Amino acid sequence: MGKNVAIFDYRIIPTNPIGSCHLRMITGLCQEVNFTVFAVEFANPCPEKIRWVRIPAFKRPLALLFLCYHLLAPLYYWFYRIKHRVRFDAIQMVESNLSFGDISYSHFCHRAYLREQWGKAKVKGLRGWLRWLDHWLHAVVEPYLYRGVGKIVVPSQGLARELRREYPWTADKIQVIPNPVNLDRMIPPEEFNRDARRNELSLAKDELALVFIALGQYERKGMPLILEALKKLRWAKTRLLVVGGEADLIKNYRARVAEMGLHERVTFVGMQQDVRPYLWMSDAFVLPSYYEVFPLVSLEAAAAGLPLMITPLNGVEEFLVDGKNGLLLDRSIEGLERGIIKLMGLPPETRLDMGEQARRDVSKYSVENFILAWQGFYLGA
Repeated sequence: MGKNVAIFDYRIIPTNPIGSCHLRMITGLCQEVNFTVFAVEFANPCPEKIRWVRIPAFKRPLALLFLCYHLLAPLYYWFYRIKHRVRFDAIQMVESNLSFGDISYSHFCHRAYLREQWGKAKVKGLRGWLRWLDHWLHAVVEPYLYRGVGKIVVPSQGLARELRREYPWTADKIQVIPNPVNLDRMIPPEEFNRDARRNELSLAKDELALVFIALGQYERKGMPLILEALKKLRWAKTRLLVVGGEADLIKNYRARVAEMGLHERVTFVGMQQDVRPYLWMSDAFVLPSYYEVFPLVSLEAAAAGLPLMITPLNGVEEFLVDGKNGLLLDRSIEGLERGIIKLMGLPPETRLDMGEQARRDVSKYSVENFILAWQGFYLGA
């Protein structure tokens, strides 16, 4: 019999960044490890093998989800244990989303973000207040949770350094397992007609198409910087494709784009189950974020053959080589402006070479290597 492991995560689904990593790990190891998942949403890849205990918590706003999950998940956990008379060899949660456990799978240091980056992102209104509250709740629980767990798994050396700096007692608990990307899935199929897909969005052949992908939190991920840079580059034949974002967030930003006179240069396509066509039709991936741990979407963009335009971030140091597989940007309007001008000045074949180099460099982040790393972690845990 394999180990019995309880996994606590809000949304273990393909479209959730952390949840998709958990999903790949669970899928790859479910024949060796007995998983019981305590989640609000779970795209169960093997119902006959993997047990799912649904936690009926509110999904929005995130601060309310945090509180509901902290209250309900322990109740459902103990009820499940008593009813099925089962003991778990390990309890694994995401960050500080649970008040007890053995393993924290961390993709964020909330205390460091609030102190160093929150003010720079300039998130305003009710949405901003609720985002701050969610980060604050996590930050309050973080030190207590990280003292109690035995292991902390992080996806980048940058986050490992951050946690050690904020919480020195975590130093001997941390193990780095980089995020995975399905390399084969990101290669454009032969039947993909790039010109036809660009025509659907009125993208001219001589226009430089930048793609920005985010489920939400446009401010933290640097969308305002891109818009301001585009406004200064009114002469440039540059278009921005924005993939992802909740309906109300897109509505607000459409109005903002119209006020800036950029409505013909910024296209919002909303949430997409499959973002690959937008990567394949674009010329570069842009992410001037204020804070990331290891942006999974950047790996997917690289695997799709796009040069990356990213600011210094956790995880980027382990992948991006400025001028080789992308451009390292200064986190400012002027930095974005310089980066776009530099990319536009490169011959098309040079941009293609940068994208191909990114595709080669991302090969070490395969799903197979990710599963092997988790397999070794559980066998040694």
